[in-house]
Amino acid sequence: MTTISNRLQHILATIQSAQAISKYQQQVKLLAVSKAQSASAVREAFTVGQTSFGENYLQEALDKQAALTDLPIEWHFIGPIQSNKTQPIAQHFSWVHSIDRLKIAQRLNEARPTDLAPLQVCIQVNVSNESSKSGVSPHDLASLATSIVSLPRLKLRGLMAIPAPTHDINQQQAQFKQVRQCYDALLTKGFTLDTLSIGMSDDYTIAIAEGATIVRIGSALFGARPLPNISR
Repeated sequence: MTTISNRLQHILATIQSAQAISKYQQQVKLLAVSKAQSASAVREAFTVGQTSFGENYLQEALDKQAALTDLPIEWHFIGPIQSNKTQPIAQHFSWVHSIDRLKIAQRLNEARPTDLAPLQVCIQVNVSNESSKSGVSPHDLASLATSIVSLPRLKLRGLMAIPAPTHDINQQQAQFKQVRQCYDALLTKGFTLDTLSIGMSDDYTIAIAEGATIVRIGSALFGARPLPNISR
């Protein structure tokens, strides 16, 4: 087996073990984060069974999509969204994880082609209150969710978060618990949600314990990320 294949099987086995002991008993999906990886690496991962890929940079993603049109890949946009890039994102992705303001949601809704299924979206919430990080505050979350569910070309699926980086397991757990509390609060208000996109290569088992349904994994699957040399 190839290196990517070996890593993929290890990650999937780890996910399976983690979800088996999670109190939420949820199904967990692996989203391969392929930013800065080559189209050939994505093709290799697809060949051994990985079908969903997450990209952070629009132009890089579009270039890969053009090179991989023969593969039925489910593309997720997971990076910050600039207003002038909403149209190609709405046209070329199945999922968007990183909506953090109404203007972006409205522009994605307007640009989503009517011959495609509604765009599956998550709201990015900033539970660590980092000014340098995208995401709506927990205080403003319900208002944004209410506005998004009224947009016909979007389907609100849940929340995404990128907590502050730390190797402290207790802090990781505490931050994921905060995201879960935000998610549960929306459920209590009557929102129909099924997605919690949290957890990356260094902390995904802890995220699964707190209810993650999508884990976004890059380096653990593809290896160390190459130095960027392509347009974003």
